[in-house]
Amino acid sequence: MPELQRDGSTDVGEQKYAAVAAAAADALVGLDFDGTLSPIVVDPSAARIHPDAADVLIALGARVKALAIVTGRPAGQVVELGGLDAIADALAEMGKELYVFGQYGNERWSGSDRVVVGPPPPEGLAAFEEALPALLESQGVQEAYIEEKGLAVGVHTRRLPDPDGLVERLLPEMTALAAEHGLMIEPGKQVIEVRAPGMHKGHAIDTLVDEVSPRAIVFGGDDLGDIEAFEAIRKWGERASAPTLLVYAHPGLDRGPLAELADVEVDGVEGVLGLLRGLTAAAAEG
Repeated sequence: MPELQRDGSTDVGEQKYAAVAAAAADALVGLDFDGTLSPIVVDPSAARIHPDAADVLIALGARVKALAIVTGRPAGQVVELGGLDAIADALAEMGKELYVFGQYGNERWSGSDRVVVGPPPPEGLAAFEEALPALLESQGVQEAYIEEKGLAVGVHTRRLPDPDGLVERLLPEMTALAAEHGLMIEPGKQVIEVRAPGMHKGHAIDTLVDEVSPRAIVFGGDDLGDIEAFEAIRKWGERASAPTLLVYAHPGLDRGPLAELADVEVDGVEGVLGLLRGLTAAAAEG
């Protein structure tokens, strides 16, 4: 794969962009939330969708087959933080649907029913959470922020000195504790999430493909949790001989593994919105 450029795209990326723009009317556009539509903040509960994102998503939604948010956050939480009810209302007036897959696909919500559907918390999660404070204290990281997500729990280090080093220190200990309780680890940027095994964003993409039957897919993400979505889309594109575009929202830190799978790379949330505006304009012209 050609080397990506920070503020642009490769020739291959430009060709893929043009191909999905030409098929925009039948395209599925999927997007992560944190770091893709919402700037990363120290306190996850304070995250909000970018002020321009609603207008961008509504304009784009008018031109594509379906729009989906696929996130590690609980579906209900991201609907509230993103003001997605209002976006869903606007899209519904145009006969379009907004899908939200939360907790890596364990939960779902749509603009047509406005009800979060998901399983009960995984076995072992309550016992893991009970043991977690002692583990953090044993590692001298008792000040880490614990985010309870209902079906998962996240440990954030970005409030602390050397947040990346603390993640490295905690990762083996938390991995071992999670395994004891039948759970799995999902590391991210200055956060470690623990959840049930067997569900990831790639499964959410497969579900959307079955329900939407797109002729093209665009997906934007910024972290390790998006890798399975990228891989599922690439496999689908090869199998269906259909255009795909994988967008890496560079977070302004070191480039992660997601960059190696992407077709184009943009600067964070602003870059994602700029790409979506361009895609909307190209679709309108085509």
